[in-house]
Amino acid sequence: MSQDQAQDEPIYYFEPLGEQHDRAAFSCGNEALDAYFRGDPIRQDISRRVTNAFVLTHDGRFVAGFYTLSPISILSADLPPSLQKKLPKRPIGATLIGRMGRDLTLRGKGVGQMLLMDALYKAWQASKLVSCWAVVVDAKEGACDFYMKNEFTPFPTQPDRLFLLMKKIDLIFE
Repeated sequence: MSQDQAQDEPIYYFEPLGEQHDRAAFSCGNEALDAYFRGDPIRQDISRRVTNAFVLTHDGRFVAGFYTLSPISILSADLPPSLQKKLPKRPIGATLIGRMGRDLTLRGKGVGQMLLMDALYKAWQASKLVSCWAVVVDAKEGACDFYMKNEFTPFPTQPDRLFLLMKKIDLIFE
């Protein structure tokens, strides 16, 4: 890549989802995710304070990708036996990456990895204030491999629900 091409590449940054973002133009190719992001559900979830949404943008309008974060409780009984015996029987606090998608026009550009790393970073920062044992994702069809490449572990009884221990996330950001 020449120096001119590198200068033409937009510089992306994360910010909370706002009214200025062009949600209508966003398409990740998953109908359910697109409908959630483009429609009222995401706005309602944010206004009800059940989730926070963050977007990746280069101009404050175009949405290259988004993800949501919210608290979740998991039960040690739902985890692999090797972890069950080390944890209390009561619900354990975790952070849920509830929805995540990147614009189809950016497929293969590393946007998914950028979204995941920012979500993990925000969860890690929050865990310094409010205890969080792991980050959990409910992988959409075809996304399990992406998460497993990033060291997520499937729940034994729910293979599309995966988790990454906060102690592993500590190693990324400390």
